[in-house]
Amino acid sequence: MLQTFAHYGCHFLLPLVVALLFFKSNWKIAYFIMLAGLLIDVDHLLATPIFNPNRCSIGFHPLHSSFAILFYFFLCIPKKSRLVGLGLVIHIVSDAVDCALM
Repeated sequence: MLQTFAHYGCHFLLPLVVALLFFKSNWKIAYFIMLAGLLIDVDHLLATPIFNPNRCSIGFHPLHSSFAILFYFFLCIPKKSRLVGLGLVIHIVSDAVDCALM
């Protein structure tokens, strides 16, 4: 139960907190752009089974690989891609928390 709350709490609440703290004037747009980071879970469709509650996503799925994660951090640097990068990094942090709680 705690693991599920922590995982989905990080996925949905952490971007909201970041949006409210750092993008006050456009927090709604910032929040939804960061939520788009959830789309990297499309790589779960390549796995068999698609969902395994005992599997750590980090390092297993292609969009959760070390190379991809490094790219997500670099996306945070330019202003034009910062929100996308933050959303992806927050997603990876959420998955890492999930892995740590397993």
